[in-house]
Amino acid sequence: MRPSEASTPLSVPEQELPQELTAFEAVVAAYPHEVSAAAEALVRGLPVLIECDKELVPYFFRCVRDLLKTANRRAIYLDGRPPPDPDPNNPGPAGTLDRMLVQLRDAVRGAVDERVVVLPHLDLLATSSGDLSMLAREVVALLYENPGVVWLGFRDVSFRLPDVISALFPKRLSILGVPRDRLQRLVTRRESRKLGRGLSPYALYKFVSGVNAVRLRRMLSALEGEDYPPDPSAAFAQLRAATTAGDVELPDVDLRADIGGYDRVKERLSREILDVLARKDAATTAERVRLIEQLVPRGMIFWGPPGTGKTLFAKAMATSLGAAVIVVSGPELKSKWHGESEENLRRVFLRARQSAPAVIVFDEIDAFASARGSYEGSQTDHSMVNQLLTEMDGFRSNEMVFVVGTTNLPESLDPALLRPGRFEFLLHVPYPDEADRAAILRVHDRRLALAMSDEALSYAVRRTDGPVEGGRAPRYSGDHLQALCRAIARRRLREDVSGPTSADDVEQALIEYVERPRLTSAEERVVATHEAGHATVALFCSHAPPIERISIQGDIGGSLGAVSFGEKANRYVMTQLDFEDRLAALFGGREAELHFFGHVSAGAQSDLASAAGLARSMVTEMGMGGDDLSLLSPEEQGRGAPRASDEKNARVDDAVRNILDRARTRAARIIADEQRVLEALRDLLIERKVIDRATISAALSKDGSRRPPPGPSGGDRG
Repeated sequence: MRPSEASTPLSVPEQELPQELTAFEAVVAAYPHEVSAAAEALVRGLPVLIECDKELVPYFFRCVRDLLKTANRRAIYLDGRPPPDPDPNNPGPAGTLDRMLVQLRDAVRGAVDERVVVLPHLDLLATSSGDLSMLAREVVALLYENPGVVWLGFRDVSFRLPDVISALFPKRLSILGVPRDRLQRLVTRRESRKLGRGLSPYALYKFVSGVNAVRLRRMLSALEGEDYPPDPSAAFAQLRAATTAGDVELPDVDLRADIGGYDRVKERLSREILDVLARKDAATTAERVRLIEQLVPRGMIFWGPPGTGKTLFAKAMATSLGAAVIVVSGPELKSKWHGESEENLRRVFLRARQSAPAVIVFDEIDAFASARGSYEGSQTDHSMVNQLLTEMDGFRSNEMVFVVGTTNLPESLDPALLRPGRFEFLLHVPYPDEADRAAILRVHDRRLALAMSDEALSYAVRRTDGPVEGGRAPRYSGDHLQALCRAIARRRLREDVSGPTSADDVEQALIEYVERPRLTSAEERVVATHEAGHATVALFCSHAPPIERISIQGDIGGSLGAVSFGEKANRYVMTQLDFEDRLAALFGGREAELHFFGHVSAGAQSDLASAAGLARSMVTEMGMGGDDLSLLSPEEQGRGAPRASDEKNARVDDAVRNILDRARTRAARIIADEQRVLEALRDLLIERKVIDRATISAALSKDGSRRPPPGPSGGDRG
């Protein structure tokens, strides 16, 4: 930290500000070091390239020209303008580039002693892909024709410059925005009154860090409103609106009100990012501000399954910061032309810095930022990763620009992205749990005026705990819940419903357009028996999770029937008893078919595969195969070809077989003992196709059969 910066006040008295200020004076005040560095290099005979916004060029050149005059150096400004008094008989070239070519030829082949030739429109020499046009190639030849010429070139930061032109300039200066420590020199007293009493450069810089001095003067001179307002937010809003254009979005997403659930995600985002920046805004010393700026992560990875709201959280963060959002898709940045993908990335960062405060959201960042050297990544992807790292390393510490990458596959990202100083903040956005789903549904219920009853809300929460109907996704995400509520709203609109939304309405919206197989009555009886068998065994296994729903209409996971379970009380600690109950329930469908029909169908194929895999994991990985059986080492477990000895493999197979036999025998005994329960569930399924927890409970009470054990201490262990 420079001593002068440490003493910079957060508030500047009005009398210390300039009374009036021209655009040329503003450029000198904003960029004194750049102006003098360019002039000194030109005097020494070094060509200079200035990278800056187009509107800054004539003002910056004039400031440099004034310094060159003191060194007795003349500058020729070749901008391709027609002569003020053209000869009517010889009007000359019509196009700007054609006139530049004539002017350049005269300048290069004429007397160039002690002369600086200025090229304000170098970007005209390249096409949109960065290649040279036919006419531009002749211009380039002239640029290299006379080595005695001292060039001063200007490049618009929005355009790519071919390497053959860039190589002409050994000295380069880049100008983007205004340095914060120079900002107070660019605000007049009259303008500062619109921003309250005592100008705060730190508060103002948040909204104008990427704006050049000329444009800043125009924005400040256009401020409207009362002098010395108690709340200057209206004036800052005018500045904010002036810096956003094109594909830059000003989001309006409230982190608490517009995003349901996810309390842990919100708390972490608030504590690590939003609260830290709020402390920066409340800081009273310059040293405190700079300290906090060093603590804020600029790169973030929001990872989790599709549809869980990762981009929505990024927009909510931007809203809290008053920042603009630029959302770009990783695949959209790629181009088949060499170098254009990297240029697309550079333009994204440029737009964000010019519109700061801003949040760049790279949706599906893994599409191009996979680990370099991996088989999946192409050379273009690796070049884009390098460009991304370069852009992030080029941020000024006081710039309010943040980069968020969203991905479903964080493990595939290049490790260089995840080191401190880059994407160091990782935020997991998982599938919503029961509480999250309830909160998300309440948000959409309020927005869409569904008037959802408590019963309907509770049913919707339970009903969305599992695979999505039709096999489209493994779990319900926030997007699925929004789609559900929109489907309910459309149905209410079509049928002109004004009353509350019921549980039946929720069910209808879930299954209305799911393509289901049409079963014959005989097939339906087999499927109903199979699913009732799973449910009956689970009901009488005290460590099995509670049953939420049984269906035989082919609406879950693409199967003909399915039993959906709720969440267990203990979700993170799984015991041997839990696994044994799960195995027994897996055999329930097969044993029910065998008990009632004397043979089995192919419907148990996936159940048997799951049971076999679980039993083998219990033996080889969890030590649940018996005290006399040692765990297999990772090397012995192998993948494809067993590496354990034949004797140990045989003992493992025997232990797996014993576990499966016990589970199958136990399931068969429960089916035989609780045949009346199974028949009651089967008949209900054939009649209704779908039954829920409440229906199951009512059926068991009405049947009068032995009730399932109420707690984890009971149940058949057989």
